[in-house]
Amino acid sequence: MVSLKKSNTLFRTAARVLPNGVTSNFRYWGEEKTRYLSHGKAGHIWDVDGNRYIDYRLGYGPVILGHADERVDQAVIAALQRGVTFGMSLPEEQQAAEKMVAMCPGVEMVRFANSGTEATMHALRLARAYTGREHFIMFEGQYHGLHDSVMFSANIGNGEWSSSRRSPVVYPIGSGIPRALAELVTILPFNDCDGLKSTVEQSWGRLAAILVEPILGNCGGITPDPEFLPFIRHLCDEYGIIMIMDEVKTGFRLAKGGAQEVYGVKPDLATYAKALGNGYPVAAFGGKREIMGELGNGVNHAGTFSGNRVSMAAANATLDILQNTDALETIRRRGAALQKVIGEVLTSFSLQHVFSGHPGLFIFWFGERPPREYRDWKQTDHSLYDEIAEGMIGRGAMMEPDSREPWFLCAAHSEADVAETGNILEDTVREVLGKR
Repeated sequence: MVSLKKSNTLFRTAARVLPNGVTSNFRYWGEEKTRYLSHGKAGHIWDVDGNRYIDYRLGYGPVILGHADERVDQAVIAALQRGVTFGMSLPEEQQAAEKMVAMCPGVEMVRFANSGTEATMHALRLARAYTGREHFIMFEGQYHGLHDSVMFSANIGNGEWSSSRRSPVVYPIGSGIPRALAELVTILPFNDCDGLKSTVEQSWGRLAAILVEPILGNCGGITPDPEFLPFIRHLCDEYGIIMIMDEVKTGFRLAKGGAQEVYGVKPDLATYAKALGNGYPVAAFGGKREIMGELGNGVNHAGTFSGNRVSMAAANATLDILQNTDALETIRRRGAALQKVIGEVLTSFSLQHVFSGHPGLFIFWFGERPPREYRDWKQTDHSLYDEIAEGMIGRGAMMEPDSREPWFLCAAHSEADVAETGNILEDTVREVLGKR
């Protein structure tokens, strides 16, 4: 197993000036397990102790081409030499927007932001302004960033403290979220057309938007039933509701046109981040011209760093590569090969398992059938998964140690990485089962 002596030392000093020693709550893995990284290249990362990992986290998905991709980095370096932030418009913004419009089926106009959180916040505001309504629907197990409007979940506990699937109880994710905002959101089970139809029929007059991740990116990549996204589109058309497709994780990863291309459904608005800049901080939201045209006409959107030259250089370079090379096909092949290897190893230990997601964004669970919604995930043996994930990280294969977060593939992952991962998984499963 790896030594984390230097990371442990850094944690103790960092904790004096950074809460829990980190800048994001999700980076804290415990006093003895929190890692501090040195560098990354292609499909690998190294921590400050010199431990090398095959990286299947990829910063939660942004690194679509591989760490320190020279094509993107050289474009950024050239941009840096011309100044970065001016608080005025740049030609590069138009270039990136035109590429997005050409690639994404449901996008006619675009505005840029800095994070997925910002993108979903602005899209929701725009939907409310356009419809004159304030309420919205989202789905159990989804994640739309960390602005207060979406910091809610459904109370899916056990026994007497769980809420009904027919009428989920909404509660804030953490302290500091105004209770009043809970009155503006309804949370429903994913893939439940009947429940969604009933809710919309009863409350459409106050619904501004249905906010949906086409794949549950924070719940193992659960995919939509064939009829689910088209049914949302139908309801939104019938009742004048804005369909917001949150493509922060799926955009430019599932296909050049994202989930809209894969599932053949055009939303009214869509949000992007993650793979848009191969790891550089850039995000966007876009959609129908009629709706986007409200921006600047009474609807506010701004940002000092939005559309800065570094972000635009990264986005333009990344989009060019994704559009003009076989990068996404490489990811698909590697992901399929990795699933095959994982399946063979788990089968050799007689472990019943299922996969969920897309070859570039997937996970495996221990259960009889692929989950269709968050409540199904809770019935899988995620404790076994978590043990295996921790063991694999200790052997040099880095994924999020939580079965809700999928594995991500990048174009720089190699056949050798796939084979090594299979060996790591085999050694880890043998050890975990031996301790049970």
